[in-house]
Amino acid sequence: MHTASFEGVRDAARQLLGHAVRTPLVESPALNERVGGRVLVKVETLQRAGAFKFRGAWNRISRLTPDELTRGVVAYSSGNHAQAVACAARMMGTSAVIVMPADSPRVKVDGVIGFGGEVRMYDRYTESREAIGEEIARTRGSILVRPFDDPFVIEGQGTIGLEILEDVEALGLTLDQLACGASGGGMIAGINLAMAALSPETPVIAIEPRDYNDMQLSIAAGERLTHAPAHGTICDSLMTDRPGELTFPINRRVDRVETVSDAEVAEAVRCAFRTLKLVVEPGGAVSLAAVLAGKVEARDRTTAVILSGGNVDPALFAAIIEDRFTPIA
Repeated sequence: MHTASFEGVRDAARQLLGHAVRTPLVESPALNERVGGRVLVKVETLQRAGAFKFRGAWNRISRLTPDELTRGVVAYSSGNHAQAVACAARMMGTSAVIVMPADSPRVKVDGVIGFGGEVRMYDRYTESREAIGEEIARTRGSILVRPFDDPFVIEGQGTIGLEILEDVEALGLTLDQLACGASGGGMIAGINLAMAALSPETPVIAIEPRDYNDMQLSIAAGERLTHAPAHGTICDSLMTDRPGELTFPINRRVDRVETVSDAEVAEAVRCAFRTLKLVVEPGGAVSLAAVLAGKVEARDRTTAVILSGGNVDPALFAAIIEDRFTPIA
């Protein structure tokens, strides 16, 4: 039984070489001046399929046997993992069926279709995506590629942490803290594996949408909990109901968990566009939102933040950057 580890993160970096994009770590004088410190931005919006998820998807799918590849893959996701799996499957010459909520942003559904994936819609409020995905995999004999509770997926996402630390060292800097968005916890779990091995003194701070704070509740309680019923959020990629079974034990090492409102996230999306000249989806902007809102104090510190995805609905993006977006109270 394979268990996620730092050695696995190192191996994932070799597996991704030449296939995933080594995304840049950028710095903006204007952003630094705004927060009073140095902010190093990991731009995963430039990754294949527009989000960090390709790392984990490729690390998992590229390891399938020839027989497994003939049977295809199945995944469930609101969009970024969906596109990543469809993209990696096409690159490996296999088929992909993606279970997506009916309210997924159209841009993400179109992305899956564009990569050749077959989409199966479901109602996130009345149906179980896990049950649907498992049934499709069982019926077709396909391989289920989970969005975060898979050791190879966790290790693939952990290469983000490796790259950040390598680039920080090349700049001759010491990283004071790292802020990372959290949902099921695959990305931050992989990053935690890298940070624990290479920079254990650097705090890793998890960021969640305010009403989807299951990780915050779980860390405080020491067990996996779900959040209270929520009315929705513009962070469609961060709407899981509880931390992952495999990711939670790893993520218990986080320094703390902060939450951000939709209004704070919208401000981060505007800042990324106006100051960094980057298009970022709301769920991908939560770590920047926490810094801008002072939830993660950046003054006189060197802080790494991760812009994890850029697959934003065009109408929502236009409303945000034109200051026409009104958050739900």
